[in-house]
Amino acid sequence: MARQRPSTADYEHKRDFRRTPEPSGGPAGAGGNAGPSRAGERSRRGGGRPRFVIQQHDATSMHYDFRLEAGGVLKSWAVPKGPSTNPADKVLAMPTEDHPLDYAGFEGVIPEGNYGAGPVIIWDAGTYRNLGDVPVEEAIERGHLSVWLEGQKLTGGYALTRIREGRSEAWLLVKMKDEGADSRRHPTSTQPESVRSGRTVEEVAAEEGRGRRAQGTGGGEGEGAGGRRGPKGTKSARGRPRGSAGPGPQGS
Repeated sequence: MARQRPSTADYEHKRDFRRTPEPSGGPAGAGGNAGPSRAGERSRRGGGRPRFVIQQHDATSMHYDFRLEAGGVLKSWAVPKGPSTNPADKVLAMPTEDHPLDYAGFEGVIPEGNYGAGPVIIWDAGTYRNLGDVPVEEAIERGHLSVWLEGQKLTGGYALTRIREGRSEAWLLVKMKDEGADSRRHPTSTQPESVRSGRTVEEVAAEEGRGRRAQGTGGGEGEGAGGRRGPKGTKSARGRPRGSAGPGPQGS
């Protein structure tokens, strides 16, 4: 059974923090190079529910990074077509490396020449609760978890199930049948703006990309499962539908 590293060491190894604006902090004792996350400290002091964030990322190809706070890190999956509100959709989700908690607040442009180069926006964010009988970290190790999201765009239950193990590990992200389900909604197309800044990923690229690109050279790899090139998606201009999740997994 695939085991999840309780560390941000892979995340740090892939990045040069002198050349990328991404946060470098990791959880205490888990391989982070900047001590406990400020976001994690706020979460513990507040005693609130764990957070989730979905970041739209235009790297090698457009995709959405689905992240859950668990075990002092953000457990992460790259979702090529983005999350769906239709329970009939089985959406491919490729696991990526654990990210530091501070990454939940990251929005901006990763300069060319860096891993995952391209603009990132906070497409949705909020808190979640675990619907299972075991901790989230254990559920991930077992290959199935169910969570209830309380986001600004997405609400209700979502299930993640591993369908393939090994180097090409893959999961499915499926909306559960509840009051948050709606087969008519296509939020990745109709609600493209960041919940933090109100900007689209294209606007972030236009406003911040020129300055960021000047810091690096060459082309970067997109973020994807196991450090490979990012999952294939459909890139579009603002207002053009990117498509909802299809009935089965697509290539990554």
